Amino acid sequence: MHQALSVSAVTTYLRELLESHPLLGDLWVQGEIAEFKRHAASGHCYFSLKDEGGLVRAVMWRSNAVRLSQLPRTGDLVLAHGYLSLYAPRGELQLYTDTLLPAGVGLLYARFEALRARLEAEGLFAVERKRPLPRLPRRIGLVTAPGGAALQDMLTILARRCPLSEVLVAPCLVQGERAPASIVAALTTVYAAGVDLVILARGGGSLEDLWAFNDEAVARAVFASPVPLITGVGHETDTTMVDYVADLRAPTPSVAAELAVPEHDDLLALVWQSRMRLDQGVDALLNRTQADLANARSTIERHTPLRRLARDRQQVDDLGRRLDRAVDRTTAMCQLALQGLVARLATLSPQATLQRGYAVVRHATTGHVLGSVTGVQSGTPLQIDLRDGTLAAVTVPLAEEEESE
Repeated sequence: MHQALSVSAVTTYLRELLESHPLLGDLWVQGEIAEFKRHAASGHCYFSLKDEGGLVRAVMWRSNAVRLSQLPRTGDLVLAHGYLSLYAPRGELQLYTDTLLPAGVGLLYARFEALRARLEAEGLFAVERKRPLPRLPRRIGLVTAPGGAALQDMLTILARRCPLSEVLVAPCLVQGERAPASIVAALTTVYAAGVDLVILARGGGSLEDLWAFNDEAVARAVFASPVPLITGVGHETDTTMVDYVADLRAPTPSVAAELAVPEHDDLLALVWQSRMRLDQGVDALLNRTQADLANARSTIERHTPLRRLARDRQQVDDLGRRLDRAVDRTTAMCQLALQGLVARLATLSPQATLQRGYAVVRHATTGHVLGSVTGVQSGTPLQIDLRDGTLAAVTVPLAEEEESE
């Protein structure tokens, strides 16, 4: 007996098997809408698709449902695109839908609309990313079928309108199963050739003939163009996926060539305008240069060596006079200060002190000035300096000191 599997393991296995199946993972289903409901809070849509032989549950999440121009009603016959999976909680098949179209539009148109909605959501059609065409492209890349009338018409128009532009032709298949890969390869070639502008074109045809230009890989290759790209696919009433992605759509290949380069007369007018702008620029440059030269001459005259020497000499004279005045002021101030110091010294000199009635007592032997009786013994010879002379004396004991002893 084989090992038993859990219900979760079985549902997980079936879900992975369904989602990895090449057909069931990218599926178009036609059927009649039954029990269509849109959840008010989440915005998700839940419905069933049925025919006389069966029924399948379906869901469309809000992110896809917002792109519906009109909600389908119960009983409508529709084409639904999505993938089949298993809803584990109820163990039932469910179609996870990303596109829902009326069944009458046909499968090719349904595929076109589904891809267009997805690429638009990714930003491949955004207006702000579309680039202006170069005014005078030096090198133009043509991606189209070799030997066709469209190629010859474009080459004739480009040579007549702007013979200065170099044209690089990258031939490719423009219809059939191998056409998408061929177009992508040709675009890659011209991108690597360093062109300034690319034209992707083919003549008219049926929807099936033009279907290669609705291929997702081709649309993404157009989006990847490093330079502005013009499409001219089919006739004016034909619109393909690459037209939405291109920087500019032309209704026909001939118009694409006319839009790519200026007319000969327009080119001459452009050259004349450029010459006028150049002349104006040269005149403006000469005027600015003459003004700069006049300013420089005036500056040089104001800064000649003789003028600078005269200014320097004047400055030296001024500094000399200022120095003399400073020396005089400093000398006078020093003299006044010196006189004050002399007067103070005279006042404090010993002779002046004697003049005020004081005396200077010295030891007659040593000449030392005696400032105190301490240490002076009786019989010490003294020299007394007075205002008008000197006296000799000898110390004797004082009567008061003897009595105190």
